[in-house]
Amino acid sequence: MEKKVSIIINCFNGEKYLKQTLDSILGQEYKNWELIFWDNKSTDSSPVILKTYNDERIKYFLATEHTSLYMARNLAAEKATGDFLAFLDCDDWWNTNFLSSRSVFFNSPEYHFSYSNCNHYFQKKDRFEKFTNKHLDSGFIFDFLAKEYLVKISCFIIRRDIFQKESKFNKNYNIIGDYEYVMRIAEKYKAFAIQEPLANIRFHQSNFLDLNRKMFFEEYLNWFLSTDFRNENYKKNKKYFSRQLLKLRLIRYMPSFLVNILKKNR
Repeated sequence: MEKKVSIIINCFNGEKYLKQTLDSILGQEYKNWELIFWDNKSTDSSPVILKTYNDERIKYFLATEHTSLYMARNLAAEKATGDFLAFLDCDDWWNTNFLSSRSVFFNSPEYHFSYSNCNHYFQKKDRFEKFTNKHLDSGFIFDFLAKEYLVKISCFIIRRDIFQKESKFNKNYNIIGDYEYVMRIAEKYKAFAIQEPLANIRFHQSNFLDLNRKMFFEEYLNWFLSTDFRNENYKKNKKYFSRQLLKLRLIRYMPSFLVNILKKNR
């Protein structure tokens, strides 16, 4: 019997691109899934759009109050009943084989989480670009990710029992919560990588990261300062974490016109 996958969408005013996101779920070749749609107190037509889909696998939950992104994902995960958890942002979308390509992962006791390559879609120029041409490692990938972090949340699937065991996402973060979590589990558990781009990550003018350079830097700095570098895995990779901190510091203080030039050249 196919393993059940719980797909988590945390939605706050995501009406603009939500239909394409939902259609990509309904179009999956792999059929044993449920959608946990967490409405984080949207004030637009997002819930109306969702309710036009008549499928018993879709489960709608309205938050009692608006919370941070990672708190919302944790709360949504508590509603899941599947063997695995997958996360999809409401402005991204999956290829039809996103789930079916994970059959080895779903049926192997060796691997505990999975990630894949993806395409970046630049909305303004209507252009797709492959995220990375690097080979994505499987197995224990902590050292690999320390050098260059290549996991996108919309490409990430984890066994639900591992997610629960490892304290879930840190609710105090708004941007780097998935980075902190994946690095934490990569120390202990093996990953299954897929080289093919299986998801599409949309870049548009209102992307959260583009609007919050200061927050990104400050959260990463907080993570860096609170990391125990006596831990051998972190200690031997400290230079890579330091480089990332420097990069984010430069971006944080980069004049807006230079940021816009970089964005135009993407």
